[in-house]
Amino acid sequence: MDIDEVYMKRALSLAIKANWKTSPNPMVGAVLVKDGKVISEGYHKKAGLPHAEAEAIMKAKEFVKGATLYVNLEPCCHRNKRTPPCTDIIINSGIKRVVIAMRDPNPMVSGKGIELLKKNKIEIKEGVLEKEAKILNEFYIKYITTKKPFVILKIAMTLDGKIATPTGESKWITSEESRQFVHKVRSKVDAILTACGTVLKDNPKLTSRIKGGKDPIRVIIDPELKIPLDYHVYNPPPKTITVVKKENLTEEKANILIDKGIDIITFDSDKVDLSWLMEELGKRSIISVMIEGGSSLNSYAIKYNIVDKLMLFMAPKIIGGKDSYPCIGGNFYQRLAEAYEIENLSIKKLSKDILIEGYFKKD
Repeated sequence: MDIDEVYMKRALSLAIKANWKTSPNPMVGAVLVKDGKVISEGYHKKAGLPHAEAEAIMKAKEFVKGATLYVNLEPCCHRNKRTPPCTDIIINSGIKRVVIAMRDPNPMVSGKGIELLKKNKIEIKEGVLEKEAKILNEFYIKYITTKKPFVILKIAMTLDGKIATPTGESKWITSEESRQFVHKVRSKVDAILTACGTVLKDNPKLTSRIKGGKDPIRVIIDPELKIPLDYHVYNPPPKTITVVKKENLTEEKANILIDKGIDIITFDSDKVDLSWLMEELGKRSIISVMIEGGSSLNSYAIKYNIVDKLMLFMAPKIIGGKDSYPCIGGNFYQRLAEAYEIENLSIKKLSKDILIEGYFKKD
């Protein structure tokens, strides 16, 4: 690892400290180096607060003129936001060199920030730990390029692929350590998506329960409004969005939900189109969603091609039985030649469980 990679690794570690409290903005860290030593650091803590580059420059206790700035994302150059362009701050500071991990995929920035810095005689180096930078900001990249959220499908199952017994018993298939890991992921994502069947069975809170973390927005598919109004999901905080079939939403029911602080999305079709729903969530600046549902929702999420990443928690247990609930249900299947492929797999041990993570291969 060369010296530029060393300092960029530090910038990435600073960026991740935000734990996606920056949403819908990316996570960015910055390191200022002069005469072979770090003179200042910063990271973007929350949307609306100073960006990483600005924070590092403002915090510097000595002149930054002639320094090198390491940042994991191309500095912004547009004014369509709450904070001033980072390129202006960099140029005015006298920084002589900027090392960037990746270009910003936002069309208002992409390449433009780099060109502006070059025009002002600042040396640029791109692509340092680019792969790591893209993984770090995968939520933002998906959202800014498609206007749809990055979607994680989370499944907790037995070795034989079951998520519940024939009677619906599912607590707890996986270990406490696995459940704590899920709470950490909940704290990162903007929203959790589930359906009325899961809510009616478990009456979950769908909160993160992480000290200092954030609770995701709860998105509940409840076409016929079957969930009782005293259930946790219909009692904010955190915020809840309910997805209802229009013909089942009377003015009286709508007013009750609105009075409770519930947002409503309505649809006209027999079943909600999940791809359309992702567009609707994107319009609300939701850039990441984790699906925590049952067999049916899992299968439809895959069928509608909305899933980007799989998180599969596998417990060393076997339930058996053809009537036990499989992790992926539905009445459709893929021929082996057309089966959904998962790539870039990683495997982690959590207590007795195994976590398999990977990405759905996109055509």
